[in-house]
Amino acid sequence: MATILVPGGAGFIGSHTVIALVNAGYDVVIFDNFSNSKPTVLERLKKILGKNIPFVCGDIRNREQIENVFEQYKIDGVINFAGLKAVGESVKKPLEYYDNNVHGARTLLQVMREYQCHNFIFSSSATVYGEPDSVPLTESSPVKRANSPYGQTKIDIEYMCQELQIAAPEFSMVLLRYFNPVGAHESGLIGEDPKGIPNNLMPYLCQVAVGRLPHLNVFGNDYPTPDGTCVRDYIHVVDLAEGHVAALKHCLNVPGVHIYNLGTGIGYSVLDMVKAFSKAMGRELPYKIAPRRAGDVVQCYADPALAKKELGWSAKKNLDQMAADSYNWQKNNPNGYDD
Repeated sequence: MATILVPGGAGFIGSHTVIALVNAGYDVVIFDNFSNSKPTVLERLKKILGKNIPFVCGDIRNREQIENVFEQYKIDGVINFAGLKAVGESVKKPLEYYDNNVHGARTLLQVMREYQCHNFIFSSSATVYGEPDSVPLTESSPVKRANSPYGQTKIDIEYMCQELQIAAPEFSMVLLRYFNPVGAHESGLIGEDPKGIPNNLMPYLCQVAVGRLPHLNVFGNDYPTPDGTCVRDYIHVVDLAEGHVAALKHCLNVPGVHIYNLGTGIGYSVLDMVKAFSKAMGRELPYKIAPRRAGDVVQCYADPALAKKELGWSAKKNLDQMAADSYNWQKNNPNGYDD
């Protein structure tokens, strides 16, 4: 079976994908510098999988460190999760985001080309679509200038992958555009543990639920949506992880550029999420309506038909399962991996 290098494999989506890969029979090597994750994740993965996963501590911007991995292991493909991902932080630190995300991906691809490894799966995002002209979004919806440096790094890396594939047609470039990953592994051993005050809705809900934050701020209730709050396509991280396995099986050693939306195709509002989370907790989650936040897209959800048709993949878990698994993780780990 193929050996897959997973930069950022100790992070939220990366760690869940490592489980899915191992369960599907792949050999996995995790490469991470713990800039946005914790070493504890490796111990938790061992508990879930019943074995150690090979791990190399390193930074994707460091060519020598990546070359050492390719010297040590015969790598057949790379799934790259090693990206900084906070929208607000990227506005304050644009150079750091371009350095880590774009320069890091470029260095990784240079080493892959040098070692004749031609299978690359990139952790992209629905943010590449900007404010949509219409929903649901398909893979042929226009890619627009992003409204944050974080989003722009995703677009730049997508273009870099496409341009390299033209120059080196043997490459299989898979661009997976995620919608909004939430949830956690059913064991409650791994989940999302952002540093500082969360940017995203679900980890914020989780921290309100365990008392780390007093209430949720709902930014705006006067949008042209059924209940006035913003609408998003939330996808369970376990479904998302399975999407990577499906993409790997379908696209490994198949030259070309392969683009897929990974979402449920269902738009849930912020208040839908609050209701589902209140149900999971067994009590009302406190929230307050706050003014609109700059840069928020009104509604964004996927048309996931292409992934179903070509990869045989579709999301299986519903909103109640997303909320229940998120709450289970936070309840068992009220301070994240620092417990």
